[in-house]
Parts: sequence; C-alpha cells; structure tokens
Amino acid sequence: MASISSDEDHKPLMFLGKDVSKIPCFRNSFLYGIVGGFTMGVGYFLCTSRTLRSTHFGFGSFVTISSVYWIACRYNYDNTEERMNELKGIIKAKKSGTDVD
Repeated sequence: MASISSDEDHKPLMFLGKDVSKIPCFRNSFLYGIVGGFTMGVGYFLCTSRTLRSTHFGFGSFVTISSVYWIACRYNYDNTEERMNELKGIIKAKKSGTDVD
C-alpha cells in the first residue's frame, strides 16, 4: 500500500539556488497558468485551426494567467502575514501585561 510522502521523502526542485516548493503561491500560480494556457491554446486552435498562432496564444495566456495569479496571491499573502505579525505582537503584549494601542 502506498503511503503519503512526508517531508523526509521530499526532493527539492532547485531553481536559481532556491527550492521552489517552499515559495508561497508558486505551485498554484503555475498550475493555473498551465491549465489556462493549454485550454486557451486548444480553444483558439479549435476555433481558427491555426497551429502556430494557437501555440503563441496558449503561451501568452500561460504567462498572463500565471503572472496575474502570482501578483494577486502574493498581495493576499503579504497582507495576511502583516496581520499575523500584528496579532503576534498584540498577544505578546497581552502576555507580558503591557498596554496595547
């Protein structure tokens, strides 16, 4: 029976010296970009039957979808991290008994 892989079984995918699996939003943005680009390319091909233009359209869609999703995801991630840090400060201040304003 196959077991669910744990962190010890993880082989890092290194790109420019960084493990891309540790980068927030990387996986989802590229998955959505690949699926969206493929779908748009195939749809464009089915409508026009132009092979080269449909590959260009599909690749352009991949880049656009990946970029837009990456920017939106990172914006939300940064806002969430900022709120979490504020809450950590408030909790730490409450524990130490100081006034928080």
